[in-house]
Amino acid sequence: MTETIGVLALARSTFDVPFAEDMAGKAFAAIDAAGIKTVGSRALLFDTPAAEAALADIKAAGAQRLVLLQVTFTDAAMTVELSKAFDAPLAIWAFPEPRLGGRLRLNSFCGLNLALHALGRAGKSATYLYSAPDAANIQTAIHALINGTPATEGGWVPWPWSEPSPAEIATAQAKVKALNGMHIGLVGDHPAGFDTCRFEDQAIAELAGVGVLRVGLADVFDRAKKVRPERVVTARDRVAGFAGIDAVDQPQLDRSMRVYEALEEIVMEKGCDALAVRCWPEMFTEYGCAACGPMGMLNGRSIPAACEADVYGALTQRLLQDIAGEPAWLVDIVDMDAASDTGVLWHCGSAPLSMCDSEDKPMAQIHSNRKMPLLAEFALKPGRITIARITQARNQTRMIVGGGEVIRAPKSFTGTSAVVRFDGGTERAMHALLGMALEHHVAIVYGDHRAAMKAAGQALGLAVVGLH
Repeated sequence: MTETIGVLALARSTFDVPFAEDMAGKAFAAIDAAGIKTVGSRALLFDTPAAEAALADIKAAGAQRLVLLQVTFTDAAMTVELSKAFDAPLAIWAFPEPRLGGRLRLNSFCGLNLALHALGRAGKSATYLYSAPDAANIQTAIHALINGTPATEGGWVPWPWSEPSPAEIATAQAKVKALNGMHIGLVGDHPAGFDTCRFEDQAIAELAGVGVLRVGLADVFDRAKKVRPERVVTARDRVAGFAGIDAVDQPQLDRSMRVYEALEEIVMEKGCDALAVRCWPEMFTEYGCAACGPMGMLNGRSIPAACEADVYGALTQRLLQDIAGEPAWLVDIVDMDAASDTGVLWHCGSAPLSMCDSEDKPMAQIHSNRKMPLLAEFALKPGRITIARITQARNQTRMIVGGGEVIRAPKSFTGTSAVVRFDGGTERAMHALLGMALEHHVAIVYGDHRAAMKAAGQALGLAVVGLH
């Protein structure tokens, strides 16, 4: 290969920086061993100014292509800006990490997912690789990454499962009709660089007749501070059975329970049918607790609560919950492993307790990056699940529906997580997810409701495809 390749290593300082530095070093060594000439800083780049300065050096050196090492999770703002500033083929390499039951040290796959979705919405595309730097045949994979065809949608896969029955169609139509007039409470705005959570009020109103009610974070914090002590005691009683509840910081736990009461108050007062909450960083930096546990408590009470102010995620949760008749949960897909044919669905600790494995026990946990309570930690129970998302991938609103089987396994990471075998195979599901540039959030519920969700998507006037 005679081309000069620019390489930038993107990371976020709230993750495991020493591990990230080691992973990046191994990736650069694998690129060198593949005989590829590279230019650019080999340091981890934690913000846009550092990435832009490194890119200027790459452009000055005459690089013909750009490879981004998605070493940890980052938002997609840097990636989109880099793609606009460097008019050349783009590739992204993300890295798996071992499922050791501790914190997500990199969360690299989720960063890749977020980046590809944001690029798709910006009219851009990239090739991608998800592989350890010491994997077999990694040099061949690196060359394919650099010289391959960018991920594109390639058309929807034909629906691979049974068609909805007349009864399922009738039920789905009724549930969709019931959405008309509902309201999603939007608490704060989605984080910068999260194009996965971007939406327009008019579009969601036209789609489902759903209105969005905006609530400021300052309002939530003010309400939380005014919660009466006896209500805090009542909220704490709801989590009294969590193992280790007395070991977490008690004033921070108190604030977390106050957030729960404040969110519940907003739901009741404003008539919200679901919530989409900006759960970080201000919950930590300005108020001093985690919102994950409170959101899980709301989910358990059949009040869908979506992370990162994801309004379409909250809408999907609500529809999936109404179809299934039990709580749904919004998750990140954080790992896909072809060798074991499993993936990991995870979030910091917001799953409803009804999803807890009977052989596990909910544990009180602190946020892995911000070190504050309250999070629930447990493995999800085994069983059939339905996966769904009303997606805006590549700026077209459609419905994605999938399925899988949660298998009993040790907790993969701190928080609430499930090890899943996807219908059609994990590797195939991964390439469908990434190739179509779907969002990093999907909703899940127990039971096989794939056909009914297809009918619901069609009742909304959406094209429907299987994640298969």
